[in-house]
Amino acid sequence: MSVEALIDDLVSANHILYEQGVVDGFGHVSARHETNPARFLLARSMAPALVAAEDIMEFDLEANPIDPRGRRTYLERFIHSEIYRTRPDVHAIVHSHSPSLIPFGVTGTPLRPIFHMTGFLGGAAPIFEIREAGGPKTDMLIRTRELGAALARTVGPASFALMRGHGSVAVGRSLKQVVFRAIYAEVNARLQSEAMRLGDITFLNDDEAANASLANDNQLDRPWELWIRGIRSRARRSSPAQ
Repeated sequence: MSVEALIDDLVSANHILYEQGVVDGFGHVSARHETNPARFLLARSMAPALVAAEDIMEFDLEANPIDPRGRRTYLERFIHSEIYRTRPDVHAIVHSHSPSLIPFGVTGTPLRPIFHMTGFLGGAAPIFEIREAGGPKTDMLIRTRELGAALARTVGPASFALMRGHGSVAVGRSLKQVVFRAIYAEVNARLQSEAMRLGDITFLNDDEAANASLANDNQLDRPWELWIRGIRSRARRSSPAQ
């Protein structure tokens, strides 16, 4: 894939995540550079739904912008830089404040895979506690390399992690995979909350989760094409009549 094609997919990922209710005016998605693994691509500080190709910036693994040109950067770009630094297998990251997930980060109720679309959650999503790394007086934001590194340690080898009182982070081998994970983690949280009202839950076991995750990874083009069609349809509807 060319860098230009990767940028196009990154723009689409921003729009899809907004369309699917994972991000709103806040949140961000990044991709590791196609030819230089020590760099990553991330939009300038702005609402994801408004991101265009010219808004995509390049960063090094210390979260420094390569060619800032006066553009503001996300305060929490260290989420991306530190995970890329510690996880060479990760090529895309989503950070969001996806609302249905927040309760699982503050109650201690484990977020576990309730259906086959979320096998990537494994046994349970780890929870990042910022007080352990930053003390009791942070603003909850990952605004330093040290906090980013602490978050990366919590994520460890997992595909998804919660951030207490803040949101979540999904990682993946591609933009298609990480967008899938961010969207379906939110769906899982809604379903799990509803199921908890009804009674005891039979979650996926480890083998079921691993096998379901592998099966879904072989079908990522199907939902991606649907989501792309959705954002293009919305763009056509919002364009002024010719």
